[in-house]
Amino acid sequence: MRSPSTHNRTLTDYGPIVGSDRIRNVQTLADKLSETRVLHVNSAASGGGVAELLRSVVPLFMDVGVETDWFVMDADESFFAVTKSLHNGLQGDEITLTDEMKATYRIVTERNATVVTDAYDIIVLHDPQPLGMISFLKNRYPDTTFVWRCHLDVTSPARSILEFVSDYVRRFDHVVFSRAAYGREIAVPASSVIHPAIDPLGEKNRRLDRSEANIERDRLETDGLSFDVPVVTQVSRFDPWKDQSGVIDAFRRIKTTVPNVRLVLVGGMADDDPEGVEIYDRIVAKASDDSDVHVLTNLPDTTVNFLQRRADVVVQKSLREGFGLVVSEALWKRTPVIGSNAGGISLQIADAENGYLVEPNDLETVSDRMMRLLTDESLRQQLGNHGRRTVRKQFLLPRQLADCLELFGELRDTV
Repeated sequence: MRSPSTHNRTLTDYGPIVGSDRIRNVQTLADKLSETRVLHVNSAASGGGVAELLRSVVPLFMDVGVETDWFVMDADESFFAVTKSLHNGLQGDEITLTDEMKATYRIVTERNATVVTDAYDIIVLHDPQPLGMISFLKNRYPDTTFVWRCHLDVTSPARSILEFVSDYVRRFDHVVFSRAAYGREIAVPASSVIHPAIDPLGEKNRRLDRSEANIERDRLETDGLSFDVPVVTQVSRFDPWKDQSGVIDAFRRIKTTVPNVRLVLVGGMADDDPEGVEIYDRIVAKASDDSDVHVLTNLPDTTVNFLQRRADVVVQKSLREGFGLVVSEALWKRTPVIGSNAGGISLQIADAENGYLVEPNDLETVSDRMMRLLTDESLRQQLGNHGRRTVRKQFLLPRQLADCLELFGELRDTV
């Protein structure tokens, strides 16, 4: 395993955004954990929401006096093929693991677990990839409190995958979900809900000055985009659950009504997702005969930031979604979002207040909401302003930090 680089920011940097009262509350919670050591383990240093969250929150843990490490697993494509099957099975695909796949999972997770040679008070394993490490670590560190942080939508998991995962989950002391409904299918010793949050000072969300915005605009226009016409954007990993294909279908319904409109599909390739390239190629092929659809990948965060700000409408048409922080990213930039009524998206969008919620497969309604927003600038501004207020109140990084500190304090009190 390796320890990735993190941002170099302090809690007080967020004071002008969230207010001094929230900053003081976070520090008060942290003071109770001054002698606590925490380890986070996940499977990717970049390309996914978990990596983004850890890169932002780990240095804040350190800044407020809670000694915190972050390790990323060392694994190959065969292991990630297994864990993507676990991912898809937990989100509802009927998946069967072979004995060989199970053996690969156990070998790799145990090998990574042996690298943890220091004792920690709390160890947090994120998502299915490091889950199997619990078997080794629990025996080595019986006095450690173990937390599984599940970022997935597990409202209707495949039975075979649920059974496999449950053998590990029951060994944890606590499980954290992103939404209360996710905890109904998995038997856990104890659980709580912590909503993820965006980093307003990160490259993807910080304010861009005019010069920076012009540079990003020029870069994208060099690639054939135009910002003199209406733009619809979806930002998400190339993953079957994000349904970029459905976004294209909905977009094509409005092209005759909204002249010159453009669709920009932006996605990254997560380090631990072997399906990404396959989905990307499939979407590029579908868009190949339509010059109004642009498919872009692995853009710098600053470019994604600009696109979310410049887009007239952002779409997040997920079929399943653990949380979907790209929704809050767009809302923070005052861009209205059309999101699926799936998973954590419904926690971020209040229908007709800061965007629109639609059923995941309802192309007609997605298209209708696109047209409504693209043809009504006043409505876009109204929903966008409300979206900014929503995120400021509920979905910024210091709130998530406070929730984690409060949970860790409760767990330490029970030891």
